[in-house]
Amino acid sequence: MFRVLFLMLLVLAGLILAPYMAGSQGYVRIETGSKIFEMSLVMLIVFFAISMATVYLLEWVVTRFFRLSRGSYQWFGNRKRKLAQKQTLEGLMKMTEGDYSKAEKLISKNAMHSDEPVLNFIKAAEAAQQRGDDLAANKHLLEASKIAGPNSIAVEIARTRILLQQGKLPAARSSVDSLLVLAPNNIDALRLAIEIYQKSKAYKALDNVLDVIGKRSFLSAEEYETLEHQVEDGLLDEIMNEEGQEGLLAWWDNQPSNRRRSVYLRTALIKRLLDTNDHQSAAEIALETVKKSEDEQLQPLFKELTRLQIDEHSKLLKVLAKRYAKAAEHYQDDYARALGYIYAREGLFAQAKGYFVQVLEHNECTANDRIMALYVAEQTHDAELVARIRQDNLKEVNVSVNEEPVLSLPENVEPKA
Repeated sequence: MFRVLFLMLLVLAGLILAPYMAGSQGYVRIETGSKIFEMSLVMLIVFFAISMATVYLLEWVVTRFFRLSRGSYQWFGNRKRKLAQKQTLEGLMKMTEGDYSKAEKLISKNAMHSDEPVLNFIKAAEAAQQRGDDLAANKHLLEASKIAGPNSIAVEIARTRILLQQGKLPAARSSVDSLLVLAPNNIDALRLAIEIYQKSKAYKALDNVLDVIGKRSFLSAEEYETLEHQVEDGLLDEIMNEEGQEGLLAWWDNQPSNRRRSVYLRTALIKRLLDTNDHQSAAEIALETVKKSEDEQLQPLFKELTRLQIDEHSKLLKVLAKRYAKAAEHYQDDYARALGYIYAREGLFAQAKGYFVQVLEHNECTANDRIMALYVAEQTHDAELVARIRQDNLKEVNVSVNEEPVLSLPENVEPKA
């Protein structure tokens, strides 16, 4: 625009000044080699203006030609992109409808011309996996890896998820291990890690990421607590099976203070110690737990206390008796049950009898409690108590029988013609 304006001003100046200079136009002589050009000053200005106009015209023609070529190229490119976008959307719709074969073809057909070809190949791999074609799924993932590079989180997440769907658990485990190194705080990676480690029973690996998982908001408090308990139970079972009672105690000594405060974990440890017949260590941990916990927190522990075999002079027994005397009625029954079992296992049936009578009176007895109470009553030669417990057992049996559905034929059955 500036060049055209300059040219117009130049011509306009020549037209205006030409009449004034007509009387004395001046003289211009240009001599080059054997040729001589002679013209007036006005003609020189006109010639210069025509030359500039010619140059600008040639420049405009050339620029217009290249713009036309670039526009044609962009038109074809935009056409391919629009077609790829249309096919991608149609493919996603087919994928939602469950037509995975058609979805795979549409999404992958013009994937290289789409806005995000990596995502197209990932979705094509997922569609291929849904229809059970592992080879095609791996092929699409390979194409996605070529475009995205070796450290693409999206591709690695898709690869891990597809390996899990293919049932290749060892390969999925290796893939998620690498993924956690690449993106340790990625929520999708952590979800995959939870599922894969749970299925492969890799509780140590799951324990390593438990703190990271706890800091994310994608798990509710209940879900996190359930996962934590599952990890702790898995770790204890694994250690008990591989290292026995000594391994359990060594592992417990190395745990941080926040984990050692867990009543659930203490109860689970006591259960395993009793399974390995280490009643002394179980009693020591139980004593520490009872001292540091409130009655409502000890609900998981009461069941394991009934399995203990300890001396009648043990400190735990004295602490349980004191807590029993101070506890509310509901918790008194739990303490009474534990004390009754402990005394019965030590052969102190007279002391055990009073606790079982209390549990019976409050209707807090289970089937196992009645069996132990009957044994205590027989050992103390209390015929009245024996008869009462047997009567309760019969009532329980009758109730169970009456609750079972009774099958009968209809009253009126028409004979076949």
